[in-house]
Amino acid sequence: MTEIESSTIEMTDLLQLCVDEGASDLHLAVGTPPTLRVHGRMTPLETASLTRDDTERLMKSVTSPEHQQQVREHGGTDFGFGFGTQARFRVSVLKAKGNIGVVMRLIPNDLLSLDDIGLPGQIKELLFRPRGLILVTGPTGSGKTTTLASMLDVINQERECHLLTIEDPIEYYHQHKMSLVTQREIGVDVPSFPEALRRGLRQDPDVIMVGEMRDLETMEAAITASETGHLVFATLHTTGAARTVDRIVDAFPTIQQAQIRTQLASGIVAVVSQLLLMRIDRPGRVAAFEIMISTPSIEALIRDNKTFRITSDIQTGAKHGMITLDAHMMALYEAGQISYEDLITKANEPEGILDKLAGSGKKK
Repeated sequence: MTEIESSTIEMTDLLQLCVDEGASDLHLAVGTPPTLRVHGRMTPLETASLTRDDTERLMKSVTSPEHQQQVREHGGTDFGFGFGTQARFRVSVLKAKGNIGVVMRLIPNDLLSLDDIGLPGQIKELLFRPRGLILVTGPTGSGKTTTLASMLDVINQERECHLLTIEDPIEYYHQHKMSLVTQREIGVDVPSFPEALRRGLRQDPDVIMVGEMRDLETMEAAITASETGHLVFATLHTTGAARTVDRIVDAFPTIQQAQIRTQLASGIVAVVSQLLLMRIDRPGRVAAFEIMISTPSIEALIRDNKTFRITSDIQTGAKHGMITLDAHMMALYEAGQISYEDLITKANEPEGILDKLAGSGKKK
């Protein structure tokens, strides 16, 4: 097969290939062919390796002069990019060894339902709460943005309210349905998350979505908003409810931590932690969830700094819609959807999984 010359590659063709192949990401880097991530696997295209001129040319084809200036001054930039009516991409331009690189995350236009994602019905009930904090957590690339967007779409379709999102950059576009939706982008519409939250409280919102709680100021503002009559959604790069609570509390100075624990105890509605795992029954990936829904017992554990006991409450909270990550992964494994290797390596407590497998007589 004749290798395609890198100088003839066009960004439009690469983006179309992303959409057609169902790729989650497109990577452009000097010294290697354009590479798609398809169902979690990195898949280089059958072309010549990209040169320095190639990556710069491809970058400029989708990057505004303002963002190009940011790359020159700061070594990188992030923005959203619309690919006609087919999809949006979250674009990250970077410099590495003095060369330009580009990573583009595909954001499908069609939102998934909560059933499609695999969330239990009890989660939908939480979306009608008048106030509180719902956190969606997990590592990068675990589908947090998609889960949040699907939750907001339920609210948009079924609640008469003002829905305010604060994102960097805006990924999913939400049309006005039953709700009025205001989407603000950091660096375009407002300078920072804390500033957007402060101003947002004066804009009569009922529901606020914070793309990411990155710093102390944003965490403080989001917690305060959840206490003052708003339903607040946010993401964190943590795994598990207990770790999420600890991560927030530890971000504050010691003198404030008791107060923050009290605020979180009364404010947290739910923590949804998720991972995306490779399917073995068919092409694609499947989400594994840990779901914690606040109860009086969990409120007391957070307030009394006994978060290490939260997992035990989740294990016995099935009637509330709760499940641990390990229990959900075990169910996916028993259903033949994920591999033994993923079950063991991604579990929070692999020893417990091995004990269960041994007790049931099941082998890999």
